[in-house]
Amino acid sequence: MKKYIILIPIYNDRESLTKLIENINSEINDLNSEISIIVINDASSHQIIDQYQNTQNINSIEIINMRENKGHARCIASGLKYIFEKKEFDYVIPMDGDGEDRPEEIKEFIKFAEQSKDQSIIGERTKRSESLFFKFCYQFHKFLTLSFTGQSIKFGNFTCLSKSTVEKMLNEKATWNSFSGSLKKTEKNLLSIPSIRGTRYFGPSKMSFFNLLKHSLSIISVFRKTVLIRSALFIIFYILLIKNNASIITSIPLVLLLIMIYSISSLALRENIDELDKSLENIIEIEKVK
Repeated sequence: MKKYIILIPIYNDRESLTKLIENINSEINDLNSEISIIVINDASSHQIIDQYQNTQNINSIEIINMRENKGHARCIASGLKYIFEKKEFDYVIPMDGDGEDRPEEIKEFIKFAEQSKDQSIIGERTKRSESLFFKFCYQFHKFLTLSFTGQSIKFGNFTCLSKSTVEKMLNEKATWNSFSGSLKKTEKNLLSIPSIRGTRYFGPSKMSFFNLLKHSLSIISVFRKTVLIRSALFIIFYILLIKNNASIITSIPLVLLLIMIYSISSLALRENIDELDKSLENIIEIEKVK
């Protein structure tokens, strides 16, 4: 029997976490696998522990309370390190705690994993539930990433990672800055299942336009060498194209490109293998709910 650990980063979202755990319990009732849940509480200012009524199908539940808030990507990275060093497992399934990663798709991950040869699986987004403007921004994000990195990244945190993939990611400094960028960089042989982005259980989405932009640039920064080469080629080609019609207006794309290069260079400084290695020092308490 294979062991799966569902890794849930959370910040001030107790109601959603409670509903998610109950929904996970319902969805896994007919699976012949050992499934546990580890919640990484990213220094929430509100209480997140609740009375979990339905957990009979879940092997164990732990809540790891962090001393300082580090952000979503670093929260997942810390969780992966904790699981790799402290737990016995075959696969880790990171997923958001607000309902946007749908618990009904966990079964598909596990069924696919049982048939694979120690390969990791991504949930490739086929449908989203956000506004038309956000969907447009997301499509632009994918286009921008593909254009400057040559990488097609159509997935987020919701994945099913084999133990070998987790080990590779913990040896990659980019994991401290971008989960999906690091996974794409370290693991070339990824399987995929279709995944529909769900709606939040409670409250509005926390993914603002600014956060999406930062998320996009963080992914791009993982492949900055390729970005610099492609940017240089674009600049040379564009200057040749506009040399007879140079103006403030025609210079705007070059200015935007330079701003993007500066931004990804700054975000790349967030990559830090030493902080990743020491991330468990940020744990203040571990609560065993089950």
